[in-house]
Parts: sequence; C-alpha cells; structure tokens
Amino acid sequence: MPQIKRILILGGGFGGINLLKLIQKKFKNEPNVRISLVSKDNYFLYTPMLPQVSSGLIHPSDITIPIRKLCKQAEFYQATISLIDLEQKLVTITRTFDGKVRALDYDYLIMSLGSSTNFFDYKNIEEHAFVMKTVEDAIAIHNQIINMFENAAQTSDVNFKKKLMTFTVVGAGFAGVETMGEINYLVRESVKNFYPSIGEENISMNLIASEEFILPELGSKLGKDAGEYLRKSGVNVITNTKAIDAGEDFVQLDNGEKISCMTLIWAAGIKIDPVISLLKCDHHKSGKVKVGKYLRLTNHENVFALGDCALITNPLTGQAYPPTAQNSIHQSKTVANNLYSMITGKTKLKEFSFESKGMMTTLGRRVAIAVVYGLHCKGSLAWLIWRTYYLSKLPMHEKRFQVATSWIADLLFKRDLTFVGKIKKKSLTKVNIKGDMPSIKDFFKDL
Repeated sequence: MPQIKRILILGGGFGGINLLKLIQKKFKNEPNVRISLVSKDNYFLYTPMLPQVSSGLIHPSDITIPIRKLCKQAEFYQATISLIDLEQKLVTITRTFDGKVRALDYDYLIMSLGSSTNFFDYKNIEEHAFVMKTVEDAIAIHNQIINMFENAAQTSDVNFKKKLMTFTVVGAGFAGVETMGEINYLVRESVKNFYPSIGEENISMNLIASEEFILPELGSKLGKDAGEYLRKSGVNVITNTKAIDAGEDFVQLDNGEKISCMTLIWAAGIKIDPVISLLKCDHHKSGKVKVGKYLRLTNHENVFALGDCALITNPLTGQAYPPTAQNSIHQSKTVANNLYSMITGKTKLKEFSFESKGMMTTLGRRVAIAVVYGLHCKGSLAWLIWRTYYLSKLPMHEKRFQVATSWIADLLFKRDLTFVGKIKKKSLTKVNIKGDMPSIKDFFKDL
C-alpha cells in the first residue's frame, strides 16, 4: 500500500487558512495524503476589519469564519501548541477546554503562527492598556467606549468628565491609525447625537507615534498627509514620542507629558510566540525562524514557515518582507506548490518572490489613504478602493454579504451603543475522563 503522507498546519491565520484551501484542492485526488490543522481559535479572524468591530460598524460574526467550514478534507484541532520537536517530527498540543495534551506526528510541517502584543517590559502599560489583536479585544474596546459615555453623561465634575472622554492610542502603524480613525468617529458622532450632557468640547483623542510621521510604511508624504487629516478631524497627533508608563487614569510619555485618560489602547509592537523562538533552528534576533528561497527551514526540508513567525528576505532588496496579510497569502501559494512538488513530483519547486501591489488604510468614515501600483491616492476614492479590495478578499460569500449589509446600514442608521457585560465561561479542568489524554502538567512530568 502507498505510504500515507501527513501534512500538519500550525496556525489559523491568513497564511494557514489560505494554504489549507490550496492544498485541499491540489490533493483532492490523492487519497494517501492526510491534512490536519491546529489553531487556538475555532475560527479564522479577518483582522483588517477588526477596528470596525471596535467602533460598532460591523458585527464580530461578520469577520469570523468557522474553520470547520473550510475543512473540506482536513482534520481540525482547537488547541494551543505546547512543543514542536523537529527531530522526532512531533507537535504537542494542549486542548483548550480542559488542558489535556496529545502529540501529533507529521511528515510535512507548516508553521504559520501569528504574533502577540509586545509591551517592551512596560508592566504598568500591559496591566492598564487595551490591545487590538483578537475579536475579544475589539469587543472589549467597544464596551469600554460605551461605558465611558454612560459614566461621563452622569457626572457634573468637568475634570472627571474630560478624563473619561480622553482616549489615547499608542502606535501609529496601520492598526493604531485605523483604530483611532474608527473610534474618533464613533465618539464624536455618539456624543453629538445621544449624549448632549457630555459636550463635544470635553472630548480628547490622542495618537502617539514614535517616528516623525504616522504610517511610516506608506512613506513620509502620505504619512504626513494622513496625520494632517486626523488633526483636522480632532485628533491630537503626537510624533517622535513614546509611552513609557501608565496607570488606571493616565499615560506617561517620554517627553515628560502626562495625559489624563481612562482609555489607553496599545498598538505599538509585536513579539513571536515562544514555541517558535525557542525552536532548535536558525533564528533572527526577533525570534523569527530563518527560511530559504523555497520557504523551508535550513536542515529541515520537510518543514515550512510563513507569515509573522518567519523571516523571509526579498532577494531584490535584501530586506525582510513585512508581516502583512498580503505577503502571507502569496507565501502560502509558494508553500502549496512546493508541498505538491515534494509529495507527487508532478511540479518543480518554486522560489518565493513577491512585489507588493500596494498598501492602504482607512482614516475614518469615507476617508482612506493608499499606494496602489506606485500611485498615491487619498480621500473618498482610496476609501472605496479599500472597501472593494478587502470585501473581495473575505473567504466566504455569506461573510461578504454580511459586511456589505453592515456598511449599507451604517450609511442609513446610527451606530449601535449597546453595552455587553461579562459573559460567564465554565471550565472543565477538574473533569477526569478515563482513557483520555493526560493534563499538560502530567504530560511533561512523564517526559
């Protein structure tokens, strides 16, 4: 009997999910290929639209797609990855609901794990700041904003009201700028329409940028244009500055300024999962694994890496490709081809090379800024291009319909200001199932 080839994908982000879809098609008529995918969430999150969830423009379910709907011929494990053993070709996973573990073996491994928030050892900032990485983060920010509305509307203390209505975003890359653009519109429109007792003069929006201008990925001209637009819309853009400390009601900047605020959002850095950074292979100083031209690890030709966790160098510039969704999607195409080549021998190995067609970001309602095929674009046209492009890239037709419907509703109606309180979650850590997997503690004790 032909030997079964086991393909194991780690990560359910852009790279992992797009790779899953591609290889399911390529190996549709290959019965001896087994595909598995591991992700800590049971859904794929369409992160470019995450700031729109924080502002209530779209519903969280609009941009979350159940991974099992995408698994046409693959097995899915909702679990966290505890250990990757490249020598034994084993991956240890921990089941999310009760901490039980198991080991998965593989013939071909694809690592497409995302990154987490880097607070650069600022412990107080980590304790008091919101972040924008997950759908839960976006919901938390939305709830926080509405909570500040309700509290500010019921106090007569002007100084306290101003503190409640001060919102600070640290980090002026795509995530930070889009988050500020969305919540700036939500706050100002909501106060004008539903909270007249607050007063628009008590609103303060602050964007902290460590460089001379915001959106450095787009270059100085567009970055400065974007900063000027945000200033005209009421945002205090503070450049060449870093946040170094925070408390329950303030954020401290390295220029000596102390901003009194009750809402701090941190979007200033990322770090690599320790499971990746501790692997026994070649790494960049950031913790990313180094891969060759075929996106394989050195000395481990059956292991591929792409997305945030991989350092992939552009052969034309000598610089690393940025960790964007656009790059992850194109990297997954190269990996899919090379997997098919290695398993079937029907194609040749393909080197990864990609030239970005452009980058874009929204700045608020009906305003965006973009570079498309080298051409600079801003305003309503860029906003229309942004919406058309990202809507077309949503993986499922039903999700495109839901997002488009939410966008149309936003043109006709006011934003939803419902505050969703805490939701109870029951754990099963003490449940003992005979013959089932051991706990993570017991597993490593036995090794």
